Amino acid sequence: MDKRKYEKILRQVEKPARYIGGEKNSIVKDFDNTDVKFAFCFPDVYEVGMSHLGMQILYFMTNKEENLLCERFFDPWVDMESKMREEDIKLFSLENKRELNEFDIIGFTLQYEMSYTNILNMLDLGGVEIFSKNRKDSDPIVIAGGPNAYNPEPLSDFIDIFIIGEGEEINIELLNLYNFIKKDGFSRERFLLEASKMESIYIPSFYEVEYYENGRIKSYNKKYDHLPDRVKKRYVSNFNETFRLENLIVPYIETIHQRSVVELFRGCTQGCRFCEAGYIYRPIRERSVKTIKNMTDSQLSNTGYNEISLSSLSSCDYRNLNELVDVLIDENIDNMTRISLPSLRVDSVSTDVLKKIEEVKKTGITLAPEAGSQRMRDIINKNITEEQYRETLSSLFKEGWSKIKLYFMIGLPYEEEADLDGIVILGEIAKRLFFDRPKEEIKGNFSVTLSTSCFVPKPFTPFQWMKQNSIEELKEKIYHIKNQINDKKIIYNYHDPETSVIEGLIARGDRKIGEVIYNAFKLGAKFDGWSEFFKYDIWVKALEMTGLTFLDYNHRQWSVDEILPWDIIDPLVSKEYLVSELEKAEKGLTTRDCRNGCNRCGIDNCEMWVEFR
Repeated sequence: MDKRKYEKILRQVEKPARYIGGEKNSIVKDFDNTDVKFAFCFPDVYEVGMSHLGMQILYFMTNKEENLLCERFFDPWVDMESKMREEDIKLFSLENKRELNEFDIIGFTLQYEMSYTNILNMLDLGGVEIFSKNRKDSDPIVIAGGPNAYNPEPLSDFIDIFIIGEGEEINIELLNLYNFIKKDGFSRERFLLEASKMESIYIPSFYEVEYYENGRIKSYNKKYDHLPDRVKKRYVSNFNETFRLENLIVPYIETIHQRSVVELFRGCTQGCRFCEAGYIYRPIRERSVKTIKNMTDSQLSNTGYNEISLSSLSSCDYRNLNELVDVLIDENIDNMTRISLPSLRVDSVSTDVLKKIEEVKKTGITLAPEAGSQRMRDIINKNITEEQYRETLSSLFKEGWSKIKLYFMIGLPYEEEADLDGIVILGEIAKRLFFDRPKEEIKGNFSVTLSTSCFVPKPFTPFQWMKQNSIEELKEKIYHIKNQINDKKIIYNYHDPETSVIEGLIARGDRKIGEVIYNAFKLGAKFDGWSEFFKYDIWVKALEMTGLTFLDYNHRQWSVDEILPWDIIDPLVSKEYLVSELEKAEKGLTTRDCRNGCNRCGIDNCEMWVEFR
């Protein structure tokens, strides 16, 4: 990279600190004398990527190995990209300022479907062939992992290798394999062939997809006999003993999250039928209080942060939460370190715990009832009642909270108008509970925010077969709710239906959707997750160019007997279990929390199976 050009454009762009690197705890290795160079790519802007816990884990884990190097790449903001293309500067790493095409392996994390055009943009800006079929032996290997890798097919034209499951172990194994083959005379085909023998590796070019005349999948055909019929996910079995993140890179500028972050556990035992994470991250695995305390001590010492985020899918489900909070408060009471629980369910809120952690600074509370009526909560298996909702809010108000945010979904399967009305009713109940108390108990300026997102059917959930509402249907539901709210104390926010429909198109996409993504990129789509850049018309045109329709993917009910695009992946939760959950949803029947008895989802060595067998 021409440093003069680089320094010149830094003076012309917003937030140059996004591109300079050199942050506290970042690691700069000797690029030319390290065996394998790994580029961790987050397909969004710096502030978003630097708040991603997975990036921090893989960064420090990889750089801990003497022969491996990991450097960071983010998608430059539009002003920076414009200057880079104008000055012919390729996408470069934050650490050594080396161009993307100089790295051996390029890894993308797949967190959100609306970032997929950014992946193509980063490859293009980095001088890397966008299509995997065009890459030669001298080109980098492009890999991808993360939750959205569970349906790899929409990106199969662009990604050489997908890692299915958790990356702590397999990432290092893959980099070491590359090093071995590199020293023995590297060839792309040989590396891919050897990698395909590893568990949880999916190489789309080694499978051919055959379609029926109606465009639905007929079969997956393997190129080599040793390939698995379905690629099993990898997960860290002993989560308490796996790599412990004791350090964090501290940005110079404000990012989405600026705090110490420790995972309490992985997995979830609730079984909400819309939630992909709740199924693909099974089985549940907890860390001990001692391990968590040691990690927070190290992170706080190494970063200077004064907030600890206890992160998990539903943090209040951690079985030793009271003990942990007591330990952390006793340890940090003198330095005013704040403890936060970013993920709360209505039925899991412990006001005793919240009282303890909010003694330093009291803020608003966010809860997720997900649906407005009991009927709909039973359908989605959100096992909370209106009585629990009332009890939780009453306790929170009594302890001094006055600002409540409630998250819901609209467009859920089997939804009726009364379910939408229930969203407004829950907001009104919150207001009544706050004000129907003695005046001396009422503290703070009350507000309740009702926020709705649009249901998107996701792979490996019981609702993966259900159709998604059209934009018109979703807008009708949004205005139905909006028109009922005439109270300044009740605020209504809603998610854009157009974005949700494109998200659904990609989420349930097969290999043919890769052409749509590429067309959208060529038409100018990027930062589609940002409302100011998302252009629905571009995606409609990109879809029309292929001859495909939304009806092929989003807006039809899929048969439980047809081959799904993601059936090549095995999440270890059985399809039979997902079908049974779908049947129970139709009847309005709930399934117990796994902590109250194993439900036999197909994962036979999880903590719940061992405990209840």
